[in-house]
Amino acid sequence: MDGIAHELQAKYDHLRAILQEMGSVVIGLSGGVDSTLLVKVAYEVLGDRCLAVIGESEAFPEGEIEEAKRLAEQIGVRIRLVRTHELNNPLFQVNRPDRCYHCKTELFTVLRRVADEEGIEWIADGSHVDDLGDYRPGMRAAQEFGVRSPLLEAGLRKAEIRELAHALGLPIWDKPSFACLSSRFPYGMPITRERLLQVDRAERFLRELGFRQVRVRHHQTIARIEVPPDDFPRLLQHAPAIVDHLKSLGYTYVALDLEGYRSGKMNDTLRTTS
Repeated sequence: MDGIAHELQAKYDHLRAILQEMGSVVIGLSGGVDSTLLVKVAYEVLGDRCLAVIGESEAFPEGEIEEAKRLAEQIGVRIRLVRTHELNNPLFQVNRPDRCYHCKTELFTVLRRVADEEGIEWIADGSHVDDLGDYRPGMRAAQEFGVRSPLLEAGLRKAEIRELAHALGLPIWDKPSFACLSSRFPYGMPITRERLLQVDRAERFLRELGFRQVRVRHHQTIARIEVPPDDFPRLLQHAPAIVDHLKSLGYTYVALDLEGYRSGKMNDTLRTTS
């Protein structure tokens, strides 16, 4: 592939070889750069032996499912839409530190069923090398279900995934990272449809104002906004509109996190109490 370093080319070739060895695969497509790159390469290698499955869930932001569908159609891969029901599981709702394990268990159960229906051997996700550096109980669920992580197996890091996605012409190569909306709540706060919708509407308003990397962390009556520090001045310019809108959603107070956006920040409480 033109324009990438020799080491990255070697990892890309390794990724293709891994997928060729797998023979057939079902991939959960979220619309993020990791799973989209994996679907793109898997479809190039396996054709119709690759199936992209898009999960519809209250825990995903509005608009992400439509974007995932558009990306799959652009790639040309076969698609199946499935409904996941995380909120039906009390162990997910109570929002303990292993919440992600129960969420992923629901997803992988659905993916395994689809794979069996399609006669496809493997299910795969978009985990990569950098995911090993954070608390991710969902990876335990992946091990239990025999889920493959080809990007991780190929030794790819996030920055390299973005570079490959750019080289392959994927329009979301620089899309900010996002996690399901359940990550916006402190552990121990029960997750409900109403709270998920409240957070989703708050974040959507901020994205409509042009903030690409944003989180609204939900602390009962307080909305704690995380954006990169470089965006602080612009956010403060919009402060009156942001406060008005978030109060209309039910928040009493609207706060700006002065540390700025950092992925996995809700896990800080686990580190300080362990």
